[in-house]
Amino acid sequence: MIVVTVSGTSSEVGKTGLMCALLGRLSGWAAVKVTRGHYRSCGRDPETCCVSHLLGDRPRVFADRAVTGAEGKDTGRYWEAGAADVRWVVAARGQEHRGLSEALADLAGFDGVLVEGNRILERLPRPRLALLVAHPAQREVKTSARRILDRIDAVFVPDADLSRSLEDPSALVGAPPGTRRWPVFGPLDLDRLAETLRL
Repeated sequence: MIVVTVSGTSSEVGKTGLMCALLGRLSGWAAVKVTRGHYRSCGRDPETCCVSHLLGDRPRVFADRAVTGAEGKDTGRYWEAGAADVRWVVAARGQEHRGLSEALADLAGFDGVLVEGNRILERLPRPRLALLVAHPAQREVKTSARRILDRIDAVFVPDADLSRSLEDPSALVGAPPGTRRWPVFGPLDLDRLAETLRL
């Protein structure tokens, strides 16, 4: 089974949009969303964000479409984009990899799985492709994104013009200039990107 990860430099940078764009091009692929919860408020709207009530001594993997297909959730957008199946992993700190392993084992019959999340890359066996979404309008680069830069294969920039002209994305992803020459993809490269994953 092919595993592709989609991480992001910050929140609201376009990870779910990229997931959906790829799912629409990869017929028969499944998707996994990994949410790391906190036992305290994260400061966002508790009605739309907080998962503290779902946390326990082990990660939870939701497969029921009544949960994963809920309107307004990223996982619901995966279904709308054409995902063949969806899992939502909710985990406390340190449980993310166990939860993802359970979700991937559950989806073992699919040709490929797209996984959204940052921390999963820290211990996950090397995926076929690890994409990092970065946008020039982002306010800052998350610490969790900086920690996985050595495991990223390519950068996706949702701005079509910038993705065509950007030669060195180092500053955009929070790395010193010239650290590494990551390939840069943008919206105009989605068909080509999906085609390489189908091979």
